[in-house]
Amino acid sequence: MIKTPVVVKTEEGFDGRPIALLVQEASQYASKVYIQIGEKNINAKSIMGMMSLSLVDGEKITVVTDGEDEQKAAEGIKMFFMKNAG
Repeated sequence: MIKTPVVVKTEEGFDGRPIALLVQEASQYASKVYIQIGEKNINAKSIMGMMSLSLVDGEKITVVTDGEDEQKAAEGIKMFFMKNAG
């Protein structure tokens, strides 16, 4: 299991299309992928779960990956938040 701290970067809020793209990114990996904020632990492959988060620019989250390609998944999700959001 890998826990990767990430800061959300988005100019227009994180909803709709960015969430769909994140779920698509997370679904590419065999590993379990979760987004952790405080006490919440949301499956990043669940569009409904991700829509419940309401992520904002500058928010600190933890990406938790667990499985055979956890390192690749952790890097992929981290890069998504750094480049594609917004």
